[in-house]
Amino acid sequence: MKVDLNIQNKKLELIQWVSSLNDISILEKITELRKQESKDWWLSISESEKKSIDKGTADAEEDKLNTHSEARKLYEKWLKQS
Repeated sequence: MKVDLNIQNKKLELIQWVSSLNDISILEKITELRKQESKDWWLSISESEKKSIDKGTADAEEDKLNTHSEARKLYEKWLKQS
């Protein structure tokens, strides 16, 4: 796995910066940002998105699935635009 050196350098810069902080308000802001980033995505989507996912899961459990070729036929006109 190749690691992007630019990302690694940014991480190291942030680690060094955070380790030197003495301002509790900045540390609290960083902590809050971290909490927001780790929230469950399910809680942030709309009810219609949740219903759609639930329907798809139920269809899959009931073996009501289309093959890849059937899906391509259904969505062919949109696939050709990309």
